Amino acid sequence: MLNRSKLVPELMVTELDRSLEFWVACLGFTVAYQRNDEGFAYLDMDGAQIMLEQIAPHAGQWITGPLQPPLGRGLNLQIDVRAVQPIIEKLQQVGHPLFRACKDVWYRADESEVGQREFLVQDPDGYLVRLVERLGVRDQQVAEPAGQPR
Repeated sequence: MLNRSKLVPELMVTELDRSLEFWVACLGFTVAYQRNDEGFAYLDMDGAQIMLEQIAPHAGQWITGPLQPPLGRGLNLQIDVRAVQPIIEKLQQVGHPLFRACKDVWYRADESEVGQREFLVQDPDGYLVRLVERLGVRDQQVAEPAGQPR
């Protein structure tokens, strides 16, 4: 049985099959269940969950304004994965470009820093997805003043 997350974004998409190809075949999600007659799919990857619903203008969907590409402007979805490299390789195989190349970053969190290897990619409708491989926690690094020798 599916253990549902407490927060599950639902993305409106223009073509469900094209979106499933990206989310399932490229990123590694599985279809937990699908309602083909409604253009809907509920996806899961190790507890990261997302719903996809195909836009149907006369279906009474919860659409608050015009849907213009790229969809999801101002939103990025961070998804923890075991390793980013296999996903990058799959995206390269199918010729899907990255929005931002993979790099290791450390973010301050109180007195420490949390590290992650991350890259960003847009799904077929323009939703920005940040895939993250956790690198651990370290003591906060003190930045050296600019122009000072080490």
